[in-house]
Amino acid sequence: MPPVCRSSMFMGAADTSPGQYADPLVPGVYRVAHRRRELADTVTLDIVPVSGMRPPAVPGQFNMLYAFGIGEVPVSMSGDPANAGAFVHTIREVGAVSRALVRLSPGATLGVRGPFGAGWPMRETSGADLVVVAGGLGLAPLRPAVYEILANRSRYGRVVILFGCRHPREMLFGHELERWRRRFDIEVEVTVDHADVNWHGHVGVVPALIARAAFDAGRATAWICGPELMMRFSVSALRDKGVADERIYVSMERNMKCAVGHCGHCQFGPAFVCRDGPVMRYDTIARNFAIREI
Repeated sequence: MPPVCRSSMFMGAADTSPGQYADPLVPGVYRVAHRRRELADTVTLDIVPVSGMRPPAVPGQFNMLYAFGIGEVPVSMSGDPANAGAFVHTIREVGAVSRALVRLSPGATLGVRGPFGAGWPMRETSGADLVVVAGGLGLAPLRPAVYEILANRSRYGRVVILFGCRHPREMLFGHELERWRRRFDIEVEVTVDHADVNWHGHVGVVPALIARAAFDAGRATAWICGPELMMRFSVSALRDKGVADERIYVSMERNMKCAVGHCGHCQFGPAFVCRDGPVMRYDTIARNFAIREI
């Protein structure tokens, strides 16, 4: 049986007419509408289609972005899902393709395929306490989910957002974290590995925040995104607090090339991260998640 492409799993699918959107598998040309410098090596690009619209993305999904003449890389959505007219991607410079993408200026063009993959379980989490755990750039794939949660706050119980980064100057979306913290209807805690003289918050790794966070572990769902080591320790801390394995979700990162489960680059045990993830329920991958070499 051929793999199922999850690019069709987008919000509002039942309300759209056939042919309204471009095929996610077919590359399209997008133009950079806005470019924002987030960190020394990280920018956010708002991109709009030159022609044709693509399916709106579920929080947690990704696009394949193509720097013309250089190559293609997967990049998660990082914008507000309510803005269906544009895709927003937060990109860190780590290689030739990402370097070319972060250097694009407004008006420049790039290729786009997608959206692809399984996103965060927004509807399934309705009514539960929600714990969002992010490390470093891992906040970017969770950011659309946070927007969706805050826009529909009454659907959830307690909402706890825990974020960690190496140093205060490496804090992604710092102003937004401050704004979310001032809402009073959610708990936001931030920690850094290494503080400077101006830092007055928590110091330490983000999994350490889980033990003292206020939520009902018996009815909580947890979403985690960040470096794999951080996710392992976060899963352990959540389980120690009593969160069930089937209520923990992690966003995996692998070298995705085709985005539809054909090439095998992102194989993770019997699963393919591009097709079966990147968001995966922990109990379905627990055995392989413990194997660091896989």
